[in-house]
Amino acid sequence: MDNNDILIRVRYALDIKNTEMIDIFKFGGIEFTKEEVLKLLTRSKDSYYDEVESHDATSEATEDAHIKCNHKMLEAFFNGLIIFKRGRQEGTEQGKKPILAMKDSGSVNNVMLKKLKIALALSSDDVMEIFELAGETIGKAELGALFRKEGHKHYRECGDKYARRFLKGLSLKYRDDLE
Repeated sequence: MDNNDILIRVRYALDIKNTEMIDIFKFGGIEFTKEEVLKLLTRSKDSYYDEVESHDATSEATEDAHIKCNHKMLEAFFNGLIIFKRGRQEGTEQGKKPILAMKDSGSVNNVMLKKLKIALALSSDDVMEIFELAGETIGKAELGALFRKEGHKHYRECGDKYARRFLKGLSLKYRDDLE
């Protein structure tokens, strides 16, 4: 799962509007226009869903309408989402100097879980419930391993399967609340 796909899924699950996306990125320290946000929210040519399509003239046109989301942009989005949902912490420089936790592609899903847990003020039981909504049973010890700091002896990398299930459960929980 690439970073653009994560952005698309989080935006859908939490029903975030385009103007709110611009504000969230601004809180995270990156300025985007509405057009740039829309380009971030398109699937890339090499996306998981486009593997069966061949490369032709139309895909070259869509390539211009796409901005690849790197780790810095994604982390800025999640940091901004925390500020957007919970507000700035008083007396801190939150959002001014971002601490980058996404060091490589392996840690993206773990950081996503941690940041969404913080932004939505979820307890461990809430996270386990969200996984269960998507049909995935996860124990407290396994969940704790996903939230550990990289390098800890009990740290476990969150695979794409867990990330997809969590985002699916998130959309089931939050989209059902909207209706």
